[in-house]
Amino acid sequence: MSATVFSIANQKGGVGKTTTAINVAVALARRNIPTLLIDLDPQGNATSGLGFTKKEGSSLYGPLHGDGDALDKVVPTKEKNLSLIPSEVDLAAIEMELSQKKDYLVQLKACLEPLKETGKFAAIILDCPPALGMLSMNSLAAADHLLIALQCEYLAMEGLSQILRLVDQLKDAGVNAALKVGGIIMTMFDVRTNLSRQVVDEVRTHFPELVFESFIPRSVRLSEAPSFGQSIFEYDPLSSGGVAYKNLGSELIQRFNLKK
Repeated sequence: MSATVFSIANQKGGVGKTTTAINVAVALARRNIPTLLIDLDPQGNATSGLGFTKKEGSSLYGPLHGDGDALDKVVPTKEKNLSLIPSEVDLAAIEMELSQKKDYLVQLKACLEPLKETGKFAAIILDCPPALGMLSMNSLAAADHLLIALQCEYLAMEGLSQILRLVDQLKDAGVNAALKVGGIIMTMFDVRTNLSRQVVDEVRTHFPELVFESFIPRSVRLSEAPSFGQSIFEYDPLSSGGVAYKNLGSELIQRFNLKK
């Protein structure tokens, strides 16, 4: 069975995108879903957040240039059903280099095909840079579903509209006609404020079928975990963040019929 590819993206930084990528990946792995997390952000926060050190030659930089195979970049993690393709600083150069290639938007898609067809993974999660640059565009071109991490703050809808327009443009251009918006993950939800509830209500009004039931809370524990190279499930599984990501993982399994 071919793996389902999820791109977790938002052009804004600081919206909980990488935190979501890490903890969704671990949540799926702990439900016995074989999962591969690919860190496409040159900052490498998903890599360090899982306890890995960035190393030269460990990322998809080479395979994106036709040098080597993406399968060779896969490393196991301490989670039984979770593998990782790390990031490294070289990925920062790929933004300009990809633009000079023919079919520059589908280079990542070509890289991922061998990974999808191995049968080793049920889910592949792409953690994108916080910008709609070449790597993020390649991620959307390669994905089956876009998962949007959306913070419960002002201007959230403005950013959401921008990325949804981009999805339509990629589909209309035939770059990835099969791409679907798989869901909207509301992050940094603060139950104490009217603002969080208002943002959720507004997004639900416009996209009632897309918003996941599990809201990710604004949480100190979620912020602390990556500095220890741990997911929230290692660091504090019974915290509000741990419970929220566990529930979100269950929603993903059900919504996308993910299987072992």
